[in-house]
Amino acid sequence: MKRIRIPTRRHTEMVAVTRQVEEASLEEWGDWDGMLYVHSPHTTAGVTLNEQADPDVARDMVMELQKLVPWEDGYAHSEGNSAAHILTTLTGPGVWIPVERGRLRLGRWQGVWLCEYDGPRDRELWLTAVKSAP
Repeated sequence: MKRIRIPTRRHTEMVAVTRQVEEASLEEWGDWDGMLYVHSPHTTAGVTLNEQADPDVARDMVMELQKLVPWEDGYAHSEGNSAAHILTTLTGPGVWIPVERGRLRLGRWQGVWLCEYDGPRDRELWLTAVKSAP
């Protein structure tokens, strides 16, 4: 397993991390086939796959998620960040990505996103390779 550090800059944002995931995991592990699991160990930050060609997609995603789960809504959680926990549950803590010959096999427009819901903070992503049998 490898870990990468991702700093976030805003309270709620989607940070494109495809390049960092590729550099940290694929280049060093070499030519292999299998699956890569990208996991966020945080309860207020998730991981998702979505379009990275147009930055407006991430902006629109954040805008609509904030409408679905407003920051203030009478939550009981004493830390005051219940919305972040709920949003993390919606996006999920991680994604599985196929790997072929040491390369991520994403769709044409897909990329890996760290979804920050309670920042800014320094976040970690944990990368685990599950290699196919030869």
